[in-house]
Amino acid sequence: MELKPGCRPTAAGLIPEDWHVSSLQDACRTAITYGIVQCGPHIRNGIPYIRVSDMDGPELDVKQMLRTAPTIAARFSRSTVQEGDLVYALRGKLGEVRRVRGDVAGANLTQGTARIAPKGWIAGDYLLWALRSPRLVKQAEIDAKGTTFREITLADLRRLSVPVPPTNAEQYAIAEALNDADELLGGLDRLIAKKRDLKQAAMQQLLTGQTRLSGFSGEWEDTSLGELGQFFKGSGVTKEQAHSGSIPCIRYGELYTHNNDVIRSFYSWISADVASTATRLQQGDILFACSGETKEEIGKCAAFIGEVEAYAGGDIVILRTADTDAVFLGYLLNSAVINRQKASRGQGDAVVHISSSALSSIRCRMPTAPEQFAIAEVLSDMDAEIAALERRREKTRALKQAMMQELLIGKTRLLAPEAAHGRWR
Repeated sequence: MELKPGCRPTAAGLIPEDWHVSSLQDACRTAITYGIVQCGPHIRNGIPYIRVSDMDGPELDVKQMLRTAPTIAARFSRSTVQEGDLVYALRGKLGEVRRVRGDVAGANLTQGTARIAPKGWIAGDYLLWALRSPRLVKQAEIDAKGTTFREITLADLRRLSVPVPPTNAEQYAIAEALNDADELLGGLDRLIAKKRDLKQAAMQQLLTGQTRLSGFSGEWEDTSLGELGQFFKGSGVTKEQAHSGSIPCIRYGELYTHNNDVIRSFYSWISADVASTATRLQQGDILFACSGETKEEIGKCAAFIGEVEAYAGGDIVILRTADTDAVFLGYLLNSAVINRQKASRGQGDAVVHISSSALSSIRCRMPTAPEQFAIAEVLSDMDAEIAALERRREKTRALKQAMMQELLIGKTRLLAPEAAHGRWR
């Protein structure tokens, strides 16, 4: 293998010549250890302990932690965490690691989490990002035991090979750049969540007539879905057939996973032979998923507004209307007031079904066609804004991953090697 000038091969991969490779244990001031084996019942004023499930959020939240008796925690004092320590998930999704903030200091751990206490010559934030890096996650995956439920032993965790820049200054620079990218992602996540909440509030107000757009007045008409149009059934398209050609098709599961309110993209493509026995869609059709896992979700729907030739698979009920705005119906028929009616009409336990006759009996209130269009336009604009933010978030996430690939192996240096030069200990 031809080496890049200034680099050398190591157990951690190709790194700059002035970088060092340390085992994870050698980078710690105390032995890496797991926590309490049996925590006992929750004690309201006891000692908090960190479980793998407490690492679901971006930060450890002491208010959400269970607590154990002080006498039990005292027997495992070795795993009491201090501010600046790292907590690593030994089970489940490897590479999940969190830093201990001041309000979490003094908590203990469970057997499923490990305490990592960095030495002074390695910046804690740098080590956090190094443990999240693709290389170290891959190392952990190779050593992990189990198939569906992955677990790494303390011995294997301690042996992980960590590439480390020569000075704290370079380590801090790398950590700061990745922290900034992470904060940008967090800000986008919070903004998207806020925009979604605003959309839900707008749907509640506009789709019930509680708030009227400027220029509209008058009573809405009370009607049933059966009075709005006719119902049709989709035809079965198997999983294998869903990728048999180039003609777009909607399968019922995609109404739960991909298509919200309005069908904007396709995820299944069928051949002409399969299409010949499937149900062809018309622009303006409303597609309902008539099978599902819960009554709360049954009948989730989306409006087909495309001008392309497309088909519906099985377990889909189609409502074909006249003189109604399909986009408005897509939003309206997923609103809370309609979902409650669909849930009350769902049949079954393990698998829930809803029939076209049950759907046809659902009642709704409809404004005039111009007001339907105006409401649909407002909600569509909100969806477009959310979609743009989601695309920006995905680009930011990809950028952060690229930064991790480059910075954590020294492929890109934020400090010139001569500026980063220094001693290890």
